[in-house]
Amino acid sequence: MPVQQYGFVMTEQTIRQTRRSDSALHGRMVRTIERHIRHDGFNDTALHALSLVASHCRRAREPIVYEPGLIFIVQGEKTGFIDDRVIRYGAGHYLVQAMPLPFECETGGSADEPLLGAALRIAPELLAELAGAVGPVEAGRDIAHAADTLPMAAVTLDGAIGEALERLLDCLDDPAAVRALGHARIREVIFEALRGPQGHLLRQLLQSQGAYARIGGAIETLRADYALPLSVPALAARAHMSVSSFHAHFKQLTRISPLQYQKRIRLLRARDLLIRNAANVSGAASAVGYQSASQFSREYKRYFGVAPTHDHGFGADAVDESIAS
Repeated sequence: MPVQQYGFVMTEQTIRQTRRSDSALHGRMVRTIERHIRHDGFNDTALHALSLVASHCRRAREPIVYEPGLIFIVQGEKTGFIDDRVIRYGAGHYLVQAMPLPFECETGGSADEPLLGAALRIAPELLAELAGAVGPVEAGRDIAHAADTLPMAAVTLDGAIGEALERLLDCLDDPAAVRALGHARIREVIFEALRGPQGHLLRQLLQSQGAYARIGGAIETLRADYALPLSVPALAARAHMSVSSFHAHFKQLTRISPLQYQKRIRLLRARDLLIRNAANVSGAASAVGYQSASQFSREYKRYFGVAPTHDHGFGADAVDESIAS
């Protein structure tokens, strides 16, 4: 029976051919990523915005935060948890991360079949430029659907964006191609994400008069100034909102309050310092804005399930924390 998809009628034969084509595409990307993986976690590449991701073991549910960007999974699986919401993005999917939102993540991978993927950071100025190129009709047609949507969603990695990602990864095998074509191929991937089913999550950040973008600006401030004392009235004023409206919109998007957001970012940054052995427990507490080391230790254990002394000097590969710290 023919199937209607994206305005075209597809026969069952066409669907099977498309699935085989997608499977071959993902297989090629797996092999490319394997050639450039040096360790578990995030691996830098010759392109600053692009990292490769690997995990040769299953990782239990743990708190993390990603920078705004796209997380592509070509082998293995990840499951994200935000309050009562579960987001599964396994092989053949990508995660649209429009805001740096703390959440919990479980990773599926093994020595025989490791999790493999890629993470692409999105610069705001590039996002604005490409959203303008998409045009007002395409950029505006799905804005209404974003009102009640969290700034994080999983999308199928197929068609144009899958092919664009493959071309980007292929650059890594050729230093000359990285220099000549790398940035253009990054633009191509982001352009296709903007035109994809969840592109509105990215475009909403550019609607400066909307609550979504104004909360996004407040989140950027909290993320940059996490060690400073929190003033919710000041954040609300900068967002041109009343305190009550700011609280309501912030919690609608993030599922947590501004204070909880700041606390989670502080604890995640402290964990990174401890694992990298860049500070002891009291030094990490002070660096992220805690006045009391004992309060820091209590909140750290409540959030991560272990005392901060457990993570001190544990090893950089132990953290799957952020695309760019």
